[in-house]
Amino acid sequence: MSGLRIPLEGPDGAGTEHALNLLAPNPSPMTLDGTNTWVIGRGEEVLVVDPGPDDAGHLARVAGHLGGRRVAAILLTHGHHDHSGGARAFAELVGAPVRALDPRHRLGDEGLDDGDVLRAGDLELHVVGTPGHSFDSLCFWLPEDGAVLTGDTVLGRGTTVIAPDGHLAEYLRSLDRLRAAVERVGARALLPGHGPVLPDPVGALDGYIAHRRQRLDQIRRAYAAGAVTPRRIVETVYAEVDRSLWPAAEMSVRAQLEYLGLG
Repeated sequence: MSGLRIPLEGPDGAGTEHALNLLAPNPSPMTLDGTNTWVIGRGEEVLVVDPGPDDAGHLARVAGHLGGRRVAAILLTHGHHDHSGGARAFAELVGAPVRALDPRHRLGDEGLDDGDVLRAGDLELHVVGTPGHSFDSLCFWLPEDGAVLTGDTVLGRGTTVIAPDGHLAEYLRSLDRLRAAVERVGARALLPGHGPVLPDPVGALDGYIAHRRQRLDQIRRAYAAGAVTPRRIVETVYAEVDRSLWPAAEMSVRAQLEYLGLG
């Protein structure tokens, strides 16, 4: 059985027996502590998930951590810049292909799709399609450790926005699919793209699903009461949220209004 490695301060170094997080230095209200770059594997071959932004120091640190181990592939949970911006430079640094669902972010002949199985030595990593946050969002199931790498589909703190290239109906289906899957396989950890490891996958996903349903109910009520623009809804429904996050909240509100047929 694999144990979690949860540090006392911050997510850097956290993970599971065969998944290590190296935190990118891009903290912000949207990225929390920064982007989590995950190194997956044991022995002489690894997979690297989400090299993060195009930050030379971070990419060199990840490459240095490898200690000469071969990178079988660089994988992207999705194409947003804070996850993919450094992929090309890192690929050149370590001599590995970049695999992604969106062809625009690939370097090499192979992409990624739901149901694919990747290998680093004798470890397997299974691709799970989870569109919603973005159209190309993927999660990765690491059965050896009972862990799911969730990208931005589930964060270590707070909730995920629905980006302009995402879709709320797909996101809700993805959450339901993940919830059923983690219970079925007995997953023991979620390894997010931002924030700390979540050691209760079922509880985390139940919380995400309940929160989304609650927000939809709040928006229905706010709209009926006369708040008919995204900004007015944010002022009413997201009043407790830091104002620096209101533009992101407006993105989610637009997605929710479309989902409710009110947009």
